[in-house]
Amino acid sequence: MDTDQEKGVFNVEQVERKKTQSTDTVEDDVSEEEGKKILWRIDRRLVVLTGLLYCISLMDRANLGAGAVAGMLEDLDLVGTRYSVVTLVFFVTYIFFQPPSTVLVRKIGPRIYLSSIILAWGAVMIGFGFSPSYQVLLALRIILGAFEAGYFPGSVYLLSTWYTRYEMGRRYSVFYLLGCVAAACSGILAYGLIQMDGLAGLAGWRWIFIMEGVITCLVAFLGYWLLVDFPDSKRKSWRFLDDRERAWIIRRVKADRGDDKVPKFRLGLFLRGGSDWKVWGYALISYCINVMTYSLAYFLPLILRTNLGFSIGESQCLIAPPYAVAGIHMYAMGWLGDRYHIRGPIVIANMVLALIGLPILGWHHNDGVRYFGAFLVTAGCNANIPASLTFQANNIRGQWKRAFCSASWVVLSSLGGITGSLVFRSQDAATGYKPGLWACIACCLCGILVVCILDFAFYIDNKKADRGEKELETSDEDYQPGFRYTY
Repeated sequence: MDTDQEKGVFNVEQVERKKTQSTDTVEDDVSEEEGKKILWRIDRRLVVLTGLLYCISLMDRANLGAGAVAGMLEDLDLVGTRYSVVTLVFFVTYIFFQPPSTVLVRKIGPRIYLSSIILAWGAVMIGFGFSPSYQVLLALRIILGAFEAGYFPGSVYLLSTWYTRYEMGRRYSVFYLLGCVAAACSGILAYGLIQMDGLAGLAGWRWIFIMEGVITCLVAFLGYWLLVDFPDSKRKSWRFLDDRERAWIIRRVKADRGDDKVPKFRLGLFLRGGSDWKVWGYALISYCINVMTYSLAYFLPLILRTNLGFSIGESQCLIAPPYAVAGIHMYAMGWLGDRYHIRGPIVIANMVLALIGLPILGWHHNDGVRYFGAFLVTAGCNANIPASLTFQANNIRGQWKRAFCSASWVVLSSLGGITGSLVFRSQDAATGYKPGLWACIACCLCGILVVCILDFAFYIDNKKADRGEKELETSDEDYQPGFRYTY
């Protein structure tokens, strides 16, 4: 398999040299050492900042579980299925507003678009802290979904335009690793904020939402100041790369996959990405993964509290170690994928790790061992977020197809969130949420099957391309010959 991939990369480089050796000298103007410095600057400014902002997004989205164990269920009378309904209505608007987000971030620009929606959802989070009833909380969750919908697909799309295919694994891992930091710290932060119980006559769980909302609004201004635009954009970014350095980035992307040009937006061109069955394969993998990640985010504190017998404070704090371990595992898998140019096997390995952890978490008789199972599940499913993003990003070409693929990936991930909210039901708490755990096991097996089908299709298509029988990823009119899929 590596031979096929190396051959594909060589062919791309060979074609690019023939096309540009007489007219373009941008590559010659940038030495290898200077190129590394440019990439490091992009990493520090783009990957770290978008990752930190995503950290805030995840914290605001998942703090519902922290509020639940801190008294919100009783104060707002979230009995029966009400808590599950509150978790899932977020995804209704989240799904609806995601497809246009990758188009809007192109048209408006990441700096204005992303920072504006961050400021908006921060204000909504503050409103959570003053919710007088279940109905108001429900309405605020719906509004929150609309504002948060644009951030993740917009950021993923933006990141994919700055790097070559075998640089994305580690960058996506760092991006999502910072999100794991949010998950790890949110419980500890929530426990600290609960200590404000009674201040200004407000319950401790209300201060979780109010203070995290204030932090989000402040961070939005940081995003407006420091976020950068697409490499081909004429809009200026504050103290970032000059025109020569941006031209070098564009040349690298063009040599790698030939989709540096952005055709004028047409709805038909954007939707054409959905005609490729593989795009929906990537999205189905996303669905399977996110059933587990959202289930953990919303219900792990409750499992620790009601089934493993930990106190409220312990339940808040004990969600941190599994996510810290997940961050380390995530970066290691991203490094392996980039180093050896593999994508599908990384996703499968993470699925297997989660498959091992799920039965331990749900069925072992010892609570300490069950908590260890939470480490395995958290590491496996969270590491697969950047792994699956890289899997799809490496195997598509064309700016608007890339935008459609990012949107479809996130839409199906949101459907996974809805499923995760429904399969972990309040009435199953006494049994340790066994039906939800079985659903997660089924999703692992389904994800492994889809990856195997995609990798087999890639292998067949690469062989046909090597024999000159077909060209791959030819959706753009000015596609570049020599593209090969990455297994």
